[in-house]
Amino acid sequence: MDNNSLSHNKWDCKYHIVFAPKYRRQIIYGKIKTDIGKILRQLCVNIKE
Repeated sequence: MDNNSLSHNKWDCKYHIVFAPKYRRQIIYGKIKTDIGKILRQLCVNIKE
């Protein structure tokens, strides 16, 4: 496991999640909102296991 660290923190980041700015959110989320929700829920389930 490759951990990154600072003076008081350690972390192991495996996912890069990008949230759209407010003005793009309606365009993007309107089209694929359900798909994004399914993907995020599946990632949460996988992390808990």
